[in-house]
Order: sequence, then structure tokens, then C-alpha cells
Amino acid sequence: MRKSKAPSTRRGEIQNLFNNYASGQTTLPASSLLGFLHKEQMELDADEAAAESLIEKYEIEEKAVESQCMTFEGFHRYMESKDCCIFEQTHTSVYQDMNQPLTSYFISSSHNTYLIGDQLVGKSHLDAYVSALRRGCRCLEIDCWDGPGMEPIVYHGYTLTTKILFKDVITTVEQHAFEVSVYPVILSLENHCSKEQQEVMAHYLTSILGNKLLDVRLDHQTTGDLPSPNKKRVVVAEKLSDLVIYTVSVKFISFGHSKDSQNSCENTSMAEKKARKLAKVSGKDFVLHNQRFLSRIYPAGSRTSSSNYNPQEFWNVGSQLVALNFQSPGLPMDLNDGRFQDNGGCGYVLKPAVLMTSERCFDPSCSQRGIPPTHLLLKVISGSNLPLPKSGKTLDPFVRVEIHGIGSDCNRKNTSTVKNNSLNPFWDTDMNFRISVPDLCLVRFCVRDQTGFLSSDFVGQYTLPFSSLKKGYRWVPLWSRDGCSLDPASLFVFVWYS
Repeated sequence: MRKSKAPSTRRGEIQNLFNNYASGQTTLPASSLLGFLHKEQMELDADEAAAESLIEKYEIEEKAVESQCMTFEGFHRYMESKDCCIFEQTHTSVYQDMNQPLTSYFISSSHNTYLIGDQLVGKSHLDAYVSALRRGCRCLEIDCWDGPGMEPIVYHGYTLTTKILFKDVITTVEQHAFEVSVYPVILSLENHCSKEQQEVMAHYLTSILGNKLLDVRLDHQTTGDLPSPNKKRVVVAEKLSDLVIYTVSVKFISFGHSKDSQNSCENTSMAEKKARKLAKVSGKDFVLHNQRFLSRIYPAGSRTSSSNYNPQEFWNVGSQLVALNFQSPGLPMDLNDGRFQDNGGCGYVLKPAVLMTSERCFDPSCSQRGIPPTHLLLKVISGSNLPLPKSGKTLDPFVRVEIHGIGSDCNRKNTSTVKNNSLNPFWDTDMNFRISVPDLCLVRFCVRDQTGFLSSDFVGQYTLPFSSLKKGYRWVPLWSRDGCSLDPASLFVFVWYS
């Protein structure tokens, strides 16, 4: 990494990089571009053919292309392209082994999926199911109650939330289940219906979902009794008689009881407080439990505003179904979106090896002795086109970089604040992090507006798994509070780890 002069714009920083490798010439030969790819971007597999391919892709001046050179404008286009995004582009498609049993995956999961507001007087709406499915959610919750005219209804029981018809929910699921992902959708039914209306529910499930519904055991070759995500069907969870083939919900008694008595096709569901206590006092046993069984964690009933817990603490023990209120933006959903943009955004992410081996007992609450740490250097260089607040006031932006992982790896650091500059703020700030279990870590970039000595407002963020982090000079896209792109707003950073 070369120390550059302090330009006032990202374009100036890119110009410095270009000049360093152009050696005083006005164009960059393919051999010099290859040197840049190797030394700065750590694209060690790149060869001269790869460099020539980039020239053909991003250079528009014909003479330069003919002489296999890149002008600064072509180099600038390359540096602003997806080829230089901080997120590993091969991870935008499904690349992981999808033939492991379901217990081997983190599965994007929603709590009270039907709600678009709070849990007391909020609205229940079919659009909430569409939104969750389009965000890659693969486990939907449906709270079912007896309705008038023998029509089961869905709402948050004993509250003033509005009601929708069960049959309309299932129709919506049938229409949208596989728009974004081809992998299984798990329907978690919280069933409060009479036997008569349960029969109506069963009729709708079979008649509406048809052959998309998994209603017989699969002939599969995995290490357990659960199928792999490659068995692409809608799976019904909880207790609805003969339709529940896998993921039958059972009460958690103890890890010892589960080890001796629980079937692999049964899953345990528990509130965050109980799960948090188990993770704290029996983390090692929790990890081993989640190697054999599915566990679903859901927000505490006291979260009447539909707020969320931090999902990272339960991913740390290998819980697969860490259910969040998708309608509630904030840090927990940023982490969820970051975790599940991996593996093509299909809603299934293979758990890291540290959670799947029984040879070395992993306890996320303990320091990881004997494992050499990973050292991460992040240089936050500059920003570009940051969105202004509705008031139209100019920003005083700073960047906070957060590491989310096991307790000892969690950390955060800030740049200084740049006054009155949303167009091209320049920070040029080095940050060093020591990480013991990088495969569990998420890295979150958050741009904030300094509004007072100790106060700041959210501007934009981007979260990604450490395992998807590209080395070198990279740009970081920014997302809004509700998970939408803020393009062209972005950051420019340098990444190195060893």
C-alpha cells in the first residue's frame, strides 16, 4: 500500500494510484495494471489476460484498447465498478455446498411476519409476507386463530392488531415463495385453532400449495434426519397433524434431555432471554446441540414495539432460525441483511467450520486461546454523494466501523468529523482490529452526522461478512435505514488483513 498525498476527492485519490503505476506516462499498460492488481488489490490469480480483459471492459478510447493500455478515465471507471466493490462478487451467487442437512445453515427467519407495525395495535398485512420473502427470508411465522365462518385468521392474539385470512397468507406465500430464492421456505405455525379450523388450515395448505408442499419424508443422503436445502419445497413447522413432516416443535428441557431423547426432525423454540442465559452459561453445549438440532430464537414478549435483539449472539452458538421483526429497521436488521447477502442472498448461509466440528469444543463466551488472531487494517479514505437529511442541512459526517462477532471480537472505531461536506468528505483514517474468529464476524460501516458533542444521526450503512471482504482499494455502497440502496452514495477504503 502506497501512502498518497491528501487529495480532496476520491477521484484525486484514484488519480494518485494511477500515477504511481503509470510511471509518468498518460496511459497504464496491461503489465502495469497487472502490477496494481497484484500489489494493491491482492488479485493474485490475475494474469495479463485478466488485465487485458479489464481494459476491454472499461476503456472506451479505441487507441488505448488497441495498444492494450488504460487511460485514467478507464482506470477510474474500473475503480468505481463492481470489480472493485468491497463485497466479493463471487458471493453474489450461490457458491456454498447446499447438500448439507438444514442444521448446518444459518436460515433467514422472521418473527410475527404478518405485522407491519407494533404488536399491540399494528396492522397485519399480506405485504409483510411479500416484503420478507423478497428480502430472502426463508422462515415465516403465521399466528393462527379461529375466525368467523370457519375461516382461520392470522393476527397477534389478544391484541388490537388487525386480522387477515389464513388462506390469503398461504396464497401469498405460494405466489412469492421462490421469487428470490429457490431454497425451502419453512412455515412456522403458531396454532391456536380448534380441531375443526385446523382441518380447514390443512385443506388450504394442501390445495393452495399443491406439489410445492413437503408432505412426505424425503429420500435423502445426509448425516442426519433433516433434508438439505436442495430439497426445494415449503416445509410446515409446529403442530398441524400429519402435514408436519420435519421441524416438529418440542419444548426445550435441557441439553442433556435433547441429546438423549430428541429426534433430529424436532426443533426447539425459545425466547431470547432463555437462549441468552444458555449461551452465557452453557455456550459449548449450545453449539453441540445446534449441530444436531434446529433451534429457533424469537424476541421477548416485552418487545411490544416490535424492536429486535442483536442476532449475532445467537449465531455465535450456531442457532439456525434467529427470528427478527423484519418490519423494524435498525442495527439488528442491518446485521441480518449483511449476513444473508452472502451465498447469493438465497436465505441459507453455511455455518463456519468452528461451529460444526465436535473435535474442538467451541465456546463463544471464552477467549480463543491457541488460535492465531487475524489482524485487520481498514483505512477509511473518503466518502461520496452522501444523502442530505430532509431538513436540507449540510452534513458533518464521520464513519464508524464496527466488528460484530464473539464477545471478545466486538469493537468499534470512529473517524474524525468533517464539517459541512456531504459531497466528498475526506478522512484518511487508519483503524486496526484484532479478530480471533473472523468466520463468525460481520463488518459494519456506518456513516453518521455529528449533531452535537455526544449526539449524531444515522446517514447510511453497509454490513458484510468478514469472509466476503475484499482486500485492496475498494468502494463501499451505502444502504438506508430500511435496507434500500442509497446509490451513488459510497465510501472509499483500503482493506488489508493477515
